[in-house]
Amino acid sequence: MIIGILQADSVLPQYQGVHGDYPSMFMKLLSRADPDIRYRHYDVEAGKYPDQPGDCDGYVITGSKKSVYDDEPWIHNLGDFVRALHESGIRTVGVCFGHQLMAHVLGGNTGHAGAGWGVGVHEHNVVARDDFMDPELASINLVVSHKDQVTHIPEGAEVLASSEFCPMAMFRYGDMLGLQGHPEFGTGYSKDLMDMRRETLGERTYRDGVSSLTRNLDVDAVGRWIVNFLAGV
Repeated sequence: MIIGILQADSVLPQYQGVHGDYPSMFMKLLSRADPDIRYRHYDVEAGKYPDQPGDCDGYVITGSKKSVYDDEPWIHNLGDFVRALHESGIRTVGVCFGHQLMAHVLGGNTGHAGAGWGVGVHEHNVVARDDFMDPELASINLVVSHKDQVTHIPEGAEVLASSEFCPMAMFRYGDMLGLQGHPEFGTGYSKDLMDMRRETLGERTYRDGVSSLTRNLDVDAVGRWIVNFLAGV
């Protein structure tokens, strides 16, 4: 299976030596579930895309510091490519920004979260099950880092995981799967991001986020889910 990673942002240079960049994070995550996956990397922020949607068996859209409703050409172009993937029936997983973009351009909506910044480790309850969600879990703990949320999913989509803070934390829309949480992030990178944004977050949000980092993460299970989904399970 060939997976195309659509890179919508880069890890800041001062953190790359410790944490790597977003494509390498996803490759490590998914390769733990299936070491035979091959990868192609496309810097969509720089306008790089496959020649045809079918050049890869499936795609992963990374997170980004940008908002999906920012009026920037590369975001509009990525939205057009998401529509093309959806029309082609090619399985695609969006994480954080990618999750929000899929909802936003396929008939749903994304906006500022009334609850404010989500940081640290959040628990999302599984509210519906699908065949690809093996192993079965009642809830998933993942690192989050977002100030926007999906506010409406496309008509015909189904919410699969939810929390009081983020009601639409995971959804499926046919061959599209969106995850608000970051299975590719570790707690060390989460802490570095919170340290960098401490003043923006406010002291209470920052301290609550840091204290949450002691929780166990379900990254390997969710990585397995992503691989299952992309493989057509």
